[in-house]
Amino acid sequence: MMLDIQQIPVLNDNYIYLIHDPESQETAVVDPALAEPVLDVLKQKNWQLNYILNTHHHGDHIGGNLALKKKTQCKIVGSATDQQRIPGIDISLSEGDIFKLGNYEFQVISCSGHTIGHIAFYQPEAKALFCGDTLFAIGCGRLFEGSAEQMLQSLKKFSSLPLDTKVYCAHEYTAANAQFALSVEPENTNLLKAVERIKQLRENNLPTVPTTLEQEQTTNPFLRTDSPDIQQTLAMQGASELAVFTELRLRKNRF
Repeated sequence: MMLDIQQIPVLNDNYIYLIHDPESQETAVVDPALAEPVLDVLKQKNWQLNYILNTHHHGDHIGGNLALKKKTQCKIVGSATDQQRIPGIDISLSEGDIFKLGNYEFQVISCSGHTIGHIAFYQPEAKALFCGDTLFAIGCGRLFEGSAEQMLQSLKKFSSLPLDTKVYCAHEYTAANAQFALSVEPENTNLLKAVERIKQLRENNLPTVPTTLEQEQTTNPFLRTDSPDIQQTLAMQGASELAVFTELRLRKNRF
């Protein structure tokens, strides 16, 4: 039996993810901004929460930690680098560590950039990447603590995963991200098709995530720094990937 992944929309644009192993009956929640919506779904599903997986320390990712821990006695899992900034942390992990949920092993990927100490959880059999605020559909996270070089290297780690990997990012930013992407690569046919799909989904109040790495490779400017069209738009033909990425991120900040 495959992992059961439930997406919970909260706040203005956050997504919390519940991950349940039907065989072992173990359940984890990724980045609970709030406790109540998680408790509601747990009750509906008759699941017991065993773990909280935090990708980073921002309040809209850890806000429900202590309330959920108090209510369920679950263990809180996060980055070893972020131990002092994640409330209630019990298990600290680093790049290359394995986290086990029932019969499933999640690979821990260090992906600093948005913050220092940001981590992602990748599960190969389920083809699932829980990447917090590092990679978004057609975008990437702001550089609040890390450097452009760190973020670029983090995205390259994700890009090396199989193309059919589903990307469970933590925010519904896709429509705005797509408009920026069009401003730097207006003739990308894959992107133009994606814009229409995104519009239809949002008009019906449906999520645009998860996305896939294949979709991102063809539409996301932050994974397409070698695109001649993007380089031409930026007047940076032949520039380094890092220079192009840095300029893209600066432009997105102002967009």
